[in-house]
Amino acid sequence: MDTMVQIADPTYLLMIAALAIIALLILIIKMKLHAFVSLTLVCVATALASGISSDQVVPTMMAGFGGTLASVALLVGLGAMIGKILEVTGGAKVLADTLISRFGEDKAPLALGIASLLFGFPIFFDAGLMVMMPIIFSVAKRFGDSPLKYALPSAGAFAVMHAFVPPHPGPVAAADLLGANIGLLLFVGMMVAIPTWYIGAYIFGLYAGKKFDIPVSKVFFSTAPIIDVDKIPKFATVMSILVLPVILIFMDTGLNTLAVAGVIDGKLPLVQLLRMLGKTPIALLITLLVCLVVFAKDYGMQPLEKLCGDSLGPICAVILVTGAGGMFGGVLRASGIGQALADALSDTGMPLIVAAFVIATCLRVAQGSATVALTTTAALIAPMVAATAGLSAADLCFIVIAIAGGSTVLSHFNDSGFWLVGRLMEMDEKTTLKTWTVMETLLGTIAFIIVGILSILF
Repeated sequence: MDTMVQIADPTYLLMIAALAIIALLILIIKMKLHAFVSLTLVCVATALASGISSDQVVPTMMAGFGGTLASVALLVGLGAMIGKILEVTGGAKVLADTLISRFGEDKAPLALGIASLLFGFPIFFDAGLMVMMPIIFSVAKRFGDSPLKYALPSAGAFAVMHAFVPPHPGPVAAADLLGANIGLLLFVGMMVAIPTWYIGAYIFGLYAGKKFDIPVSKVFFSTAPIIDVDKIPKFATVMSILVLPVILIFMDTGLNTLAVAGVIDGKLPLVQLLRMLGKTPIALLITLLVCLVVFAKDYGMQPLEKLCGDSLGPICAVILVTGAGGMFGGVLRASGIGQALADALSDTGMPLIVAAFVIATCLRVAQGSATVALTTTAALIAPMVAATAGLSAADLCFIVIAIAGGSTVLSHFNDSGFWLVGRLMEMDEKTTLKTWTVMETLLGTIAFIIVGILSILF
């Protein structure tokens, strides 16, 4: 493909990547140019400077933009509709009130985090966040606290489960490339994920909630009153709606795991149909339809249809800016910057587990996508792993976690997740860097330290 530059000078490409990030910082934070415009402008300049031919600049940008929108737009749109209905019917308030009465105000962030860890076993990061957002904001509004106090423990829980624990695609792909045992990786991943989450997300979330007092986001929680206080849904009804997408998505991941293990035939039409129903957009669509059926009895379809329409307006900016973040990451990948970094680092002579973490970190910083960083690093070091004698099954799992840790750290402008979280929480870029980016860096680094110590002990 001739969109790539001839990767002859990694130093030049790395300089282009650094200048692009500096340009974004200046445009967005100093010059106050809108993030969507800034990202688009820097994408064009980066593509041209890195040697992508002028006739391929726009197609390359559109590929990154469209790929991100394909994964984000449906989830955010459907999640916003479900969240709006739960908010205005009083469902989110019921859930928040029950949570507080069971655990108390002081334990609410812990309770939300633990719930997210459980939800996060089968459900992907962005889908889990969309499910939990209305409850997070309802609790924050109830106590008048910064939403960060509740959002970071929850988001961090989904992040660690997504990065470290099968059956999520990143650790499964890395395990396959390195020959790690999936069952053992599940155990090791859980043992690493829980303390990593507690320190890096829960404790840091409590600190960030005190330091950064941001308002409750209007994207998910407006000032609209509850439609009818006499028709507030029961706790069991609300919980059933929230658990439904988790069950459906778990059906997909569970059947996939069984098919990979050879327990069932993954090509059977019934298995494929059930897996389709568990795909995240379909699971959220089914949940929305159930939501409409449940609440139409009391409110009628017309008010609910209006709520669905009203929910989409505020999320347009979220979707577009998130797509632009994916576009920037896509341009950096097409430019060959990530490959240049990987080539420069692959023969450094570092210990294998350290090399795994460092290469994944550099790829993550250079091109944004955690999945690309994880799978590329695993593919790069697979020959090194195969050539290293004496590696135990546990060592292979530790290396997978080290790669996942490196692919988690330093989420910034070229990561669509940075923009998704920042826009959902209605934080400016500087605050997002000080909260989300720091939390992601803590999570990745703590996980690496844990497996580094374990690799020495065992």
